[in-house]
Amino acid sequence: MIGYEIKKLRTSKGIVQRMVAAHLDVDSAYISKMESEEKPVSRGYISRLAELFEVTPKELEIIWLADRILEVLADEPHAKEVLALVKKKMAEGVAVSQD
Repeated sequence: MIGYEIKKLRTSKGIVQRMVAAHLDVDSAYISKMESEEKPVSRGYISRLAELFEVTPKELEIIWLADRILEVLADEPHAKEVLALVKKKMAEGVAVSQD
C-alpha cells in the first residue's frame, strides 16, 4: 500500500523518481522497487517523504503501519478475529498511548 501511495503522490506532484531518490539519498532503482511493493519502505524515510510530498507524516505513517500489520497477518487463518480483538482492546485503552 505505502509504495503505491508514494507513487500516487509523486506523480500527482510531477516529481520524477530520481528526485525522490536524491531526497532520500538512495538510488532510483530502490524507489522503483519501493513503488512497486518489491522493497519495503523504511520507517525512517516517512518524515522525509512527507516533507517532499507536502503531506503530514501521520498520513504516511498510518499507511506504513497498516502495511506492517497486513504483512504479519496475511497468512493467518484468524486474522479477522485478531483485528477485531485488537480494535476492542484499543477502544478500551489497553496498551495504547495517547499523544
